[in-house]
Amino acid sequence: MVSTPFMGICCDMTNTPELPGSKSMVYPWFVVAVLMAAYVLSFVDRQIMNLLVAPIRRDLGINDTQMSLLMGFSFAIFYTILGIPMGRLADSRSRRGLIAAGVVVWSAMTALCGLAQTYWQLFLYRVGVGVGEATLSPAAYSMIADYFPPERRATAISVYSMGIFLGSGIAFLLGGLVIKFAMAAGVVTLPLVGEVRPWQLVFLVLGVSGILFSFIFFLVREPARSDVSGTGDAVPFGEVVSYLWQNRRTVLCHNLGFAMLALSAYGTTAWIPSFFIRSFGWEASQIGFVYGFIVMIFGCLGILFGGWLTDRWLNQGRPDAALRMGICAAIVATIGGVYLLAGDGTMAAILMVPSVFALGMPFGAAPAAILAIVPNQMRGQTAAVYLFIVNLIGLGIGPTAVALVTDFVFADDMALKWSMLIVGTVANLAAVAFLAFGLRPYRETLKRAQQA
Repeated sequence: MVSTPFMGICCDMTNTPELPGSKSMVYPWFVVAVLMAAYVLSFVDRQIMNLLVAPIRRDLGINDTQMSLLMGFSFAIFYTILGIPMGRLADSRSRRGLIAAGVVVWSAMTALCGLAQTYWQLFLYRVGVGVGEATLSPAAYSMIADYFPPERRATAISVYSMGIFLGSGIAFLLGGLVIKFAMAAGVVTLPLVGEVRPWQLVFLVLGVSGILFSFIFFLVREPARSDVSGTGDAVPFGEVVSYLWQNRRTVLCHNLGFAMLALSAYGTTAWIPSFFIRSFGWEASQIGFVYGFIVMIFGCLGILFGGWLTDRWLNQGRPDAALRMGICAAIVATIGGVYLLAGDGTMAAILMVPSVFALGMPFGAAPAAILAIVPNQMRGQTAAVYLFIVNLIGLGIGPTAVALVTDFVFADDMALKWSMLIVGTVANLAAVAFLAFGLRPYRETLKRAQQA
């Protein structure tokens, strides 16, 4: 990792303040807000490419499958692999410093995307974005778990995870603005950089903005780690793997179930702008505005509802609440896929709302559920394993699965809607099966964890 002004924060573990008293939760929610803002920024950086398919394909001379690798696999490969060592650091070092350093790295790499001149340059810079973003969620989940009691974690992590939909919505809105004014602006000449195309300018602006944002982490305090004994060193990864293996049916059913929902969400989200452009002749700016607002409003409502519903069911004595909620979300999302069969763009946009809402529901409750069954010292690494599986399958495979069906099964760009429908439906039904098989094992694992 490159040296940054925040590396000193990463190493400073001596004056860690205690968790604020239960009388006031203002500061913990402030930390959640900062972490959510970082998540927003990360999703803007990774999702902006979804709306820039046409100009990037044109300028680099690539097809849908190559484009899908830029949107998903290039980012996900090191994002998922490095998540595990980053989770280990989150279990033993300053989590706020780790996140701040990561923001600097991924923002610098995003700026470099704006300087790419070839496909492989852009591919490698997208890999770098994934390297930086790998620091965020394992450390954020761990911090939130120490700031909030178990019965409020699903809601708190859901608020943090709203960054997924706020960031995605902002990415589409921003992308829509770029496309709208691209013809008027044309090629821009920047000092020291030279001529850049409109899509390159977007990456440069986002990168610089992220580096400036990173300084807000000087206002964030590292929370005291609860229920931790010993030296404070991270638990060896082998011990984490052994614990998870002992509870393998619970972990696999949970992780694979929510990974299938992520595959459905990322796979369809990546291609929705292209679906509207190809099927209904919409302008990229038009779908950017419409879909951006749908994602920001109904995606956020979905994730908040999912967290609230899970906490409510937990308080009613249903320990497997998160998995039950995931099953409900998958069923609604499957039915909601009917928007892909709509006869016009306006109706498709309206019918898309239930699917966006449902696919947003699990993103906060799922990580809260996996954190509940492991000791505190394993939370960062366990979260990283969860993110490894969910993002490798969801983000790494989802967009490319749709593209492969379009390019090699139908061999027709206009068949995109059928590719999205097939991939989304199969993924949602697989999610129902995995989560249903995991209900009983999860209850048993949680009971043992609570008795330990």
